[in-house]
Amino acid sequence: STTTSTRSSGRDGADERGGGGGGGSAALGRTWWETASAAATRPALQQELMTLAKEPVYQVLEVNGRGDVWQREVSRRQLLKLSGLTQRDVRRIDPSLWVTNSMPAILVRDSAILLNLGSLRAISTAETVLIFDYNSVGAQSFVEVLLERLRLDADVSISGGPAVPFELEVVESALISRTQRLESALMDIEPRVLSLLEVLPIRLTADNLEELRLSKQALVELGSKAGALRQMLLELLEHTNELRRITAIDRQCRVNKDGAFECLTAADTLLAEEEEQEIEMVFEYYLQRCESCHGQSEKLLDSAKEMEDSIAVNLSSRRLEVGRLELLLQVGTFAAALGALIAGIFGMNLRNRLEESALAFWTATFGIVFGGVLLFLAMLAYLKHRRIL
Repeated sequence: STTTSTRSSGRDGADERGGGGGGGSAALGRTWWETASAAATRPALQQELMTLAKEPVYQVLEVNGRGDVWQREVSRRQLLKLSGLTQRDVRRIDPSLWVTNSMPAILVRDSAILLNLGSLRAISTAETVLIFDYNSVGAQSFVEVLLERLRLDADVSISGGPAVPFELEVVESALISRTQRLESALMDIEPRVLSLLEVLPIRLTADNLEELRLSKQALVELGSKAGALRQMLLELLEHTNELRRITAIDRQCRVNKDGAFECLTAADTLLAEEEEQEIEMVFEYYLQRCESCHGQSEKLLDSAKEMEDSIAVNLSSRRLEVGRLELLLQVGTFAAALGALIAGIFGMNLRNRLEESALAFWTATFGIVFGGVLLFLAMLAYLKHRRIL
């Protein structure tokens, strides 16, 4: 679980970064009550307060480059002011709109990076990252990975090593947490599917078939998630300008229309180009992991589908055998019914004196049995000739 340190100094620092309108809920409440009477005589302020009261307020978890973590409330207006985003950008990571923005995305803007990876919704700047719906599994996994990497970066910086830009740590931590969860899901499903593939040809039980159905459903979902993440990484690697814009956020550079860096010094330009190559290698690495996860899930899914086809053929063969047995029983029943008809005729009270003859009894008995068997064999030969049996 994520360890959250709520400190007054950290919260004050977060409020200062938010500007005059970036205070917590208590400050917002004081402003509301103190200006309530003045708002009655100032329509513009009254309208502004009504708008502020109606706009959504997000409960977010904020993490800075030092590894400090605290919770805060931020309205949509404050969020736009802090990150420099637009309303459309915020809707892409709004947790309340998860149905319409469920596809994974890493969106790069001039001063922020938007992360939408499963249940992880976050906005990263060069100094802090705001995490929405921080109690979700994806957000908790991301925070754990990010804090661990920030701690390692702090140790490297103390020893004199090069510092990794904060936004790059955020992006890589998000990719690490996402790929780890996909690989963990694959490791949970793979043994179950392999064991089912060994058992099902021998034991066709309802429990095994239901387990196969659930495993197949989980593989379809896993393959869809891994495929969507792979497609997103491919698109980022194809658009090199997006990689340059990630680098430009921390280096205080900008990317011109030709896709080249424009920095203050030549050294910054060289560092930005080296960092761009590093980001590209990071994305290629996680693309390979997604490819591996997606390929393995598709392979298991194909095996499960082949097993389903084999089971369907096996069941069809069994149904055919049952149908043949039913047809044989019906033929035998028909032959026996004819014998019963003859026995019924002899059992009627007719004045033919045959019921008193022992020879007639044994002749009728053997005739019925022989005729029934002969009729059964004749019908069986006919059915085989017509390839019904």
